[in-house]
Amino acid sequence: MSTDITTIIIYGIIVSAVSFLLVYLLTPLTIRILLRNGNTVQDYHKLNRPCIPRPAGPILLLGIVASGMLLYMLLPDIKIIAILLTTIIAFVVGYIDDIRVMPGWFKPVALIGAGIPLVLLGAHSEHLNLIFGNSFIPILYIPLILLIIPIVGNTINSIDVFNGVVTGFLLIAMIPLLFSIAIFGSIDVFLIGLILFFGTLALYKFHRFPSKIFPGDSGTLLLGSMYGALSIAGNSEIIGVIALLPAVMNSFLFLSSVKKIVEHREIKTRPVTIDKNFKLKASADKNAPSTLVRIILAKEPLSEYDIIKKIFKLAVFSSILAFISIILQYYFTFGNISI
Repeated sequence: MSTDITTIIIYGIIVSAVSFLLVYLLTPLTIRILLRNGNTVQDYHKLNRPCIPRPAGPILLLGIVASGMLLYMLLPDIKIIAILLTTIIAFVVGYIDDIRVMPGWFKPVALIGAGIPLVLLGAHSEHLNLIFGNSFIPILYIPLILLIIPIVGNTINSIDVFNGVVTGFLLIAMIPLLFSIAIFGSIDVFLIGLILFFGTLALYKFHRFPSKIFPGDSGTLLLGSMYGALSIAGNSEIIGVIALLPAVMNSFLFLSSVKKIVEHREIKTRPVTIDKNFKLKASADKNAPSTLVRIILAKEPLSEYDIIKKIFKLAVFSSILAFISIILQYYFTFGNISI
């Protein structure tokens, strides 16, 4: 379906505004409802350990699905439905974990199902876009998709360690991903990417330090799985991974030290501790798991806010690497260069 640039801009503004405004305007109401019902968790990194309402996943899902369906009415592309279904399934998996403590294997295994709509509805390409060309893997790519969604979903979930980190980190990573989708993917996928970006931006206003609400597993798995779905449907898998490098490193460090899939709450020895000045410091216990935050704190204790800034700086650095990769990929894709 051919659409002129003016119409695309109008559609983009409309669906971005719907996503942003629904999340922004309804989150205060969600906070009050969660507080009234006692759906809170302690913020352990604050001096008085305040109780913060959780989860924000349902309101984020509402904003994304409502604007996504509006986009589908404007541009009826089956990829939009596939991405929305993946997002909904990931939300359900996370919401189950929000209301009931599940074993460590549950989220990665259950998220395999979130990748199925992308396969059944043909939202993926038969080529895997690499920086120096592409690889034709029509059969292999299907199981790869079923691995990508659980991996990316749990990678984003693992970076949800401090106030505003997961939402702020995703916003930074989304910038090169959107550019990549605009170049190598389709306009429809780019527009639904805007829906995720602006819905997350609205939530960040309430999740940033000091948090007024936590996204919960329903929110983080939704964010991660939709990010993964956009990367797949937008032919930008490698760019998406590069933009997430700090989160990928965090997951790798944790898994390599623990040597099995477990929930963070199941870890008996914490990777960081709090000193008498209420600053966080790396645990001296050799049995404590390795994490990105533990490495950041290896030199000196830091406040929560200082750690958040360092994580965001790493996110900016990895996004710059992603932009460099986009330039290289564009050069080798459209520059008539053969290897």
